[in-house]
Amino acid sequence: MAFEFRLPDIGEGVAEGEVVEWHVREGDAIAEDAPLVSVLTDKANVEIPSPKSGRVLKIHAAVGEKVKVGGLLVTLETGPAGASAPPLPAATPVAPPPAVVAKEPAPAPTASPPAAGRIIASPYLRRLANERGIDLATIRGSGPDGRIVESDLGPAAPSPVGSAPAPAVGPAGEPAARAAPAPAEREATPGPAVPDSEVAERIPIRGIRRVIAEHMTEATHRPASFTYVEEIDVSELVLLRDRMAKHVEKQGTRLSYLPFIVKGVVAGLRAHPRMNATMDDVRNELVVRSAYHIGIATAAPEGLLVPVVRNADGKSVNEIAREVQDLADRGRAGTLTRAELTGSTFTITSLGALGGVLATPILNYPEVGILGVHKIRRRPVYRSDGSVGPADLMNLSVTLDHRVLDGIVGAQFLATVKSYLEDPHLLFSEMR
Repeated sequence: MAFEFRLPDIGEGVAEGEVVEWHVREGDAIAEDAPLVSVLTDKANVEIPSPKSGRVLKIHAAVGEKVKVGGLLVTLETGPAGASAPPLPAATPVAPPPAVVAKEPAPAPTASPPAAGRIIASPYLRRLANERGIDLATIRGSGPDGRIVESDLGPAAPSPVGSAPAPAVGPAGEPAARAAPAPAEREATPGPAVPDSEVAERIPIRGIRRVIAEHMTEATHRPASFTYVEEIDVSELVLLRDRMAKHVEKQGTRLSYLPFIVKGVVAGLRAHPRMNATMDDVRNELVVRSAYHIGIATAAPEGLLVPVVRNADGKSVNEIAREVQDLADRGRAGTLTRAELTGSTFTITSLGALGGVLATPILNYPEVGILGVHKIRRRPVYRSDGSVGPADLMNLSVTLDHRVLDGIVGAQFLATVKSYLEDPHLLFSEMR
């Protein structure tokens, strides 16, 4: 008996995944719950087990190919022939032959409708429906538990040649807000022709690097970014950190300046709540968050990751230091989960000792604010009494979405962060 296994729903808001590794070949026997395929989503690898015992008849998605939720992944033989096949020893994972071509997913059986008034659809489909002017409340989902899948929306109607598409109309007859096209929907521009003799290497943009590329494209096309910079005298912070490091590092934790900056950012977000928000472009709403989940941009071998320190407002400097170190170590090892890489409400990015003089960070969309941390430099400064003396100075830059936040908000936010970092003992009163 042939069993078609489709990409399951692997997380709220996940519309598709990229195949990064097959753990079987066509013809292999596989046991139920044995590793079948690894799929990349939101920079995290998800290992999907086999739903049944049997033999692999056909692999339908090549490594590097994107598959939508509900799309066909593999066909298994699960009848007597497949079930009786002796299990094979674990083989070295290999990519399927390049000739394998993805098939369109077959229509899924009609599922029971969801509870009255409940719409089950991913953010991708909600945006797609909004762009097509479709009311999801009128759609009967054919996915599991009544979930709406892309085929339920029907084919996209092409616009007549030479004419602009008609705007979607809201319930009262007024034009509905239209979201900007997703990166995948924009027409790609072919690169310049390069003679083969001048090509040193062609590097496929796939895996984490492709996720980063798409996220950066969206983050530069949707928000209207504005960056504000402030210079901060962190002389007192340098002294405090040096004194605390002697004790914290005895426990095996490296104490950088980042945990102090996290606490200063939380203080700034409390004082200016709209900075701790995400943008819902489908509903045209600013969603102010009550929790303080701080993303920490981290360099990893395969690209930039943003693990999340959750509920940072309730953690001490020592606790944040330990968590940041653990997340960074596991990020470089590639063992972070999707939950640890999503859900941030505000992001901090820093190059540490290579922090430079100034940078304009790109927003971690849909967040509306991100803080750039730059190198601490010791320089002479004029004191308020007219004397000149050495000081440890650092630039902080904040980028915000100018569509919903005015520049004055970013300046006030950074002024609050500055006050806490220039008098770091205040950070300990921030603990709740």
